[in-house]
Amino acid sequence: MINLDKLLKKNAAENGRLNKSLAENEKRLRSLLSGCDDILFKSSMLSGINALFVCTDSMYSSLTSSIEVLGPILSSGFLPENSLTLIDYIALHTASDMEQKRLYSFNDVVLGILSGCVVLLVDGSDCCLCFGAQGFPKRAVSDAVSEVDELSAHEAFSESFKDNVALIRKRLHTHGLKISYLQIGTLSKTTVCVCYIDGIADAALVSSVKEKLGCIRVKALSGAGTVSEFLESGFHVFSSIGTTERPDTACAEMVEGRVVIITDGTPYAVIVPFLFSENFSTVDDYNLRPAYALTARIIKYLAFFISVLLPGIYVSLCAFHQEALPEAMLYDIAVQESITPFPVMLETLFIHFVYEIVREAGVRMPRTVGSAVSIVGGLVIGEAAVSAGLISAPMLIVVALSAITGFVVPKLYRNIALLRFSLIIISGFSGFYGITLFMCCVVCDMCRTGFMGIPITAPFSPFSLKSMRDTVIRRNWKKLSRSSFNIQQMER
Repeated sequence: MINLDKLLKKNAAENGRLNKSLAENEKRLRSLLSGCDDILFKSSMLSGINALFVCTDSMYSSLTSSIEVLGPILSSGFLPENSLTLIDYIALHTASDMEQKRLYSFNDVVLGILSGCVVLLVDGSDCCLCFGAQGFPKRAVSDAVSEVDELSAHEAFSESFKDNVALIRKRLHTHGLKISYLQIGTLSKTTVCVCYIDGIADAALVSSVKEKLGCIRVKALSGAGTVSEFLESGFHVFSSIGTTERPDTACAEMVEGRVVIITDGTPYAVIVPFLFSENFSTVDDYNLRPAYALTARIIKYLAFFISVLLPGIYVSLCAFHQEALPEAMLYDIAVQESITPFPVMLETLFIHFVYEIVREAGVRMPRTVGSAVSIVGGLVIGEAAVSAGLISAPMLIVVALSAITGFVVPKLYRNIALLRFSLIIISGFSGFYGITLFMCCVVCDMCRTGFMGIPITAPFSPFSLKSMRDTVIRRNWKKLSRSSFNIQQMER
């Protein structure tokens, strides 16, 4: 068991220890925080001893600090006249209900002040008390945006890591749920929470995640995306690091032995390891009957393959394999393509590029006009391009169908877009043979992608019949509950 006081004292010796003189401590703090007009210094007298309260305006809760910190301390009828005894008395009796810790170095004091805490320094003491009275602005818990489900909870993670941890604690009432805090970023000091269930999550997996997080060297941690890049080694088409904005999904993943990482300021959590098949399952699948869940998952798999392969197959059929089309369809497509000025590959690339521009504009624009941009782009530009002879009508159908099916699996949209453009170019030069070779390379890359020896293609490869009970087919809860599933079963 690590002694927190000893650790803080050791840190203080390395970063500049507080003095016993309050005047010297105040002078040093004002020097370190010079130019920060939002830092509040409040001098006071406690039982005849000079004291100083320091906090950051708009980062602390004035109500909480007044009721639970300043009020009890300043209105206390008896306070010891010795400085060291005064600190102990305040910590144990006056403000004992508040979250607090002792700080010994200027670096720790500055970090506590800038984090929204209220710091109390007393003349004659070489340590100070830091009270957790944060009250900075934050967004309330709201509905999920990208992972919308009908029959499940409508709570989603917010930007506050404390709220996110509380949402997880609310669902898992077990002492086995462990949450470890790390600070990443030499300037930002961003809090990162590693969440797992002790006894279920593999100890080697947890140690590996913490080790990789400890090796992150950045000035400011911008979000969970940075964490994901440091956890994953090399580039792969599909990632073994997943994300979710739903607390219930995060809890379900931890029950299966995974590690969930929450980054302060990011409204979604990172999941390691993550399987490819999990992109096609939702929380609603477990609230519906197995037959309905099976139908929904089959539709998602078919939509994924249609969105990835349809544009490339269309280019191959038009450029190299016309004999594979029925004569009537071949004649209609030939007539339509004959009036367009570009080869079919350039035509397909052009219209998909325009579609991606329209989509990106609709996502980045304000919500009030975002839908209007999508409608104008889809109707006006598409219809005008066909009328002007820039693209053919069958091409517009192909683009629309591939775009709609891409939204059926929103977690994989960026991967789908990358594969789609690659297949259009390859099919324009080599037809079906190029598509087949490219997809074989993608499958080989998927088979070698994984985290801690757990491939993302599991349980399809390596095949596990027992684990197939919740992939494309979802067995009923009576059978699922008979034996628990653990992600470590997927190891090669």
